[in-house]
Amino acid sequence: MGLPAYLTLLCPLAAGPLARLLGDRLDPRRATWLLTAAAVLLAGTSCGALGLLSLSALVRVPLVARLGELSPAVLTSGDPTETGIALVAGVLFGAALLATAAFAVRRARALADARRHARGLPGKGSLVITRDESADAYTVPGRPSRIVVSRGMLDALDDAGRAALLAHERAHLDGRHYLYTSAVRLAAAANPLLRPLADAVEYTIERWADERAAAHIGDRGTVARAIARAALAAKASGQRPGPVPALGAVFARGGAGASPAHGIGPVPRRVAALLGPPPLRRPATTALTLLFLVFVILCALHAADNLQDVLSLAHVEGG
Repeated sequence: MGLPAYLTLLCPLAAGPLARLLGDRLDPRRATWLLTAAAVLLAGTSCGALGLLSLSALVRVPLVARLGELSPAVLTSGDPTETGIALVAGVLFGAALLATAAFAVRRARALADARRHARGLPGKGSLVITRDESADAYTVPGRPSRIVVSRGMLDALDDAGRAALLAHERAHLDGRHYLYTSAVRLAAAANPLLRPLADAVEYTIERWADERAAAHIGDRGTVARAIARAALAAKASGQRPGPVPALGAVFARGGAGASPAHGIGPVPRRVAALLGPPPLRRPATTALTLLFLVFVILCALHAADNLQDVLSLAHVEGG
């Protein structure tokens, strides 16, 4: 198993550079797809590699080897993984499983709370305007999904800004963006090295919604001004917890869910992007990312195949 398994474990170290490359250079919709796929794939393969390493130690336990009719000599010579490394891998694998399960439970509860909150909002349409004087706007996934905008936010914007804001929030609902953030945060729970990818996706889905709003309005500058005014209004009115605290784990509030990067916050980056030219597809960047993901898959498959060969030989010799 050896080298392929260790290469698989090292691949998540590329999460930071990959997040910066895709988040800055690609069309935000394509960037979101690739970043999410990379996070899920890297989480699955790295956890799988930990599982293979721990399994290589487990099968060398005399009792397990006898039960499986495996040759201890073949297991020792065929798999050079040190027992100490394999035991550490087992501990990390168990911790990853527990963290993933705990996050999955929390996210499922948050989504259930969101759906109950959506059903409890007044009216039957997708848009809900509250009487809150603080500036706030967010989406609630559910049946029906809702766009919630406070009176304070509407008062802070002109007619064009309100149209841009609503188009932005509608893009979140239509794109089911909470599914992307759920997937990448689940991956980051399994492997904390992947947190840059999760942060990048929270930024790119906002950029995705920005571009959808710009296409709908037909004026990128109008959307940029609406984002800036909405952010200033929200900051001036103060950040207040939502009606259901768990909702913050499901969708972005206030249109700025990403972590700061490159020394500036996500809102200035989004405004600057809208004031610049439309994003490019950049097929070369996409191709390089896909080649990297194929390399990760091949390393993981090679590691699994190597262990399978050792176990097969050990079974033949042990039988």
